[in-house]
Amino acid sequence: MNKETLKGKWDQLKGGVQKQWGKLTDDDLDVIKGDSKILAGKIQERYGITKEEAEKQVKDYKW
Repeated sequence: MNKETLKGKWDQLKGGVQKQWGKLTDDDLDVIKGDSKILAGKIQERYGITKEEAEKQVKDYKW
């Protein structure tokens, strides 16, 4: 999914994102607003993984 589509559909998608990455808070999702780079950063922060691993998880997620 491209960046603009992700931002446009964020409200519909964030429930699935929170299910996939349960450590993300509602406040995190509000900050992310469909930006995949911010999403990867929050995943990295919450799960204590590398930036590369977080970016891979976002890329591999089935939108």
